[in-house]
Amino acid sequence: MNGKTWSLLSLLCLSILLFLPTRSNGQDFALSCGAKEPSTDPEKKKWEPDAKFLKTGNSIQATATYQDPSLLSTIPYMTARIFTAPSTYEIPVKGDKRHLLRLHFYPSTYTGLNISNSYFAVAANDVTLLSNFSAAITCQALTQAYLVREYSLAPIEKDVLSITFTPSDKYKDTFAFINGIEVIEMPELFDTAVLVGFSDQMADAKAANLQSMFRLNVGGQDIPGSQDSGGLTRTWYNDAPYIFSAGLGVTLQASNNFRINYEKMPVSTAPADVYKTARTQGPDGNINIKSNLTWTFQVDTNFTYIMRLHFCEF
Repeated sequence: MNGKTWSLLSLLCLSILLFLPTRSNGQDFALSCGAKEPSTDPEKKKWEPDAKFLKTGNSIQATATYQDPSLLSTIPYMTARIFTAPSTYEIPVKGDKRHLLRLHFYPSTYTGLNISNSYFAVAANDVTLLSNFSAAITCQALTQAYLVREYSLAPIEKDVLSITFTPSDKYKDTFAFINGIEVIEMPELFDTAVLVGFSDQMADAKAANLQSMFRLNVGGQDIPGSQDSGGLTRTWYNDAPYIFSAGLGVTLQASNNFRINYEKMPVSTAPADVYKTARTQGPDGNINIKSNLTWTFQVDTNFTYIMRLHFCEF
């Protein structure tokens, strides 16, 4: 895809606070696809076998023949569910709630199948998430061994989330596969947004299905899912690789006794560690007027993007 990422409506997080309800205690699911027994990953997340949620289609339980050293965990990546025909998972959800959906892919060799033949589509209910997708090609382009695709799905007014994998009919001996599926109930973090450059036009993000593109902790290090807030287990990445040119500015760190007071927004908006670091141009006004801080992101220009900016004074 020439380095471009397909999405529905895409979500970009840098590090405007929204006044929202707190996260409800919904039932969440972490499925280790192809696994036969429950397991726990290094971040203490519990994964369960996927079989009881698989309702239709022909599938194979498989184990990867090679463990890449870059894998942070064997769970859920060393087992997979292989599909040779359209197949559907049905997961019970609250239809009036928004949900995070994460799909985990590790394009290794499974049961003698050639991973380069794997092209498929993924749909959540009637929403197409991936089309003619090759995890192998995508990972190769990104120079990484595994891939996580994250979506924020609008309320579906149904009590079942159907996730369907369909092998492509454009290639011979093709198949679909999945290593892990996470479904997490989340609060409504999105609302109507003004389109940049078009003040008279609005984007109804609240009713949109979104794909997460970038989620950065500005001025700080990576924050793993186990340290995220509100039980959403999102990963926040160091922003430095996205800064344009050598002008990194100056990073700031809050004192150790700094505490976030979430008075008018839910804890799940972002973890406290996001608000404990920042990046500035520095204290010299003469230099600042001649420079700027710029982050660059590779995106597909065919889509609309939501940018959320997080601010905190300390």
